[in-house]
Amino acid sequence: MNIPIDEVVEALVKSKYAIALTGAGVSTESGIPDFRGPSGIWTRNPEAERRAYEVYSLFLRDPRRFWEEYLSTSSILESYIEKAQPNPSHFALAELESMGVLKCVITQNIDGLHEKAGSKNVIEFHGSIYKLRCVDCGARYPKSDFNLIALRDEGKLPPICIMCGGTLKPDVVYFTEPIPRDVIVRSLEEVRKCDVMLVCGSSLVVYPAAELPRLAKRKVPPALIIEVNLEPTPITIEGISDYFLQGRTGEILPKIADGVKKKLMS
Repeated sequence: MNIPIDEVVEALVKSKYAIALTGAGVSTESGIPDFRGPSGIWTRNPEAERRAYEVYSLFLRDPRRFWEEYLSTSSILESYIEKAQPNPSHFALAELESMGVLKCVITQNIDGLHEKAGSKNVIEFHGSIYKLRCVDCGARYPKSDFNLIALRDEGKLPPICIMCGGTLKPDVVYFTEPIPRDVIVRSLEEVRKCDVMLVCGSSLVVYPAAELPRLAKRKVPPALIIEVNLEPTPITIEGISDYFLQGRTGEILPKIADGVKKKLMS
């Protein structure tokens, strides 16, 4: 199909407050598998999906046991993430931010690759594997600040918040766990301010993140929605997307960033 790159570039250059929402499709190009795709972690191992739905309830019931199991069980996803490097998608979004066009990235990914690529204003909607979060006060800490193995060996699990003494959990948002309030508030504020939303590599079936483009479209005046995805999504079918650029984010986003740079320099 004809990709209207010039129109998209023009819209971004003219925007006053453009933001991006990114999903697993951005990270798969860095070698990180998704969950439900043809080669997804859960497609290949349905039992892993069943266990994933029980993790948060275990944490609530017995934080010590949760942490003991967490530290004794290797995570396939985390092993991929720890080896992954940013790909052209991440660098293109970071470049759009450095040019002053993109104001914020809201990501559903937990891999920290946007920050590694140079993006500064990133909201990790589903948390990060590199952080711990207090369930009481919401404080976050680098995971590396805690010697979790030593705490386990000394019988001092779960780790405790330095700020308030509350229980710490991995910052990653598990199934059935609410999105942290500060993340929701920040995300809604970014949606409220945006006049363009760039939706990249998200299937838009996981809520509440999937609601963000719809909220942006329902505003008065509505935001312009630019979607970059391998396949149509619910917002494509519902007509919420103003532009649907079909293809790999790692191929399309650099073209957009190059177009914006040329436009700004002309």
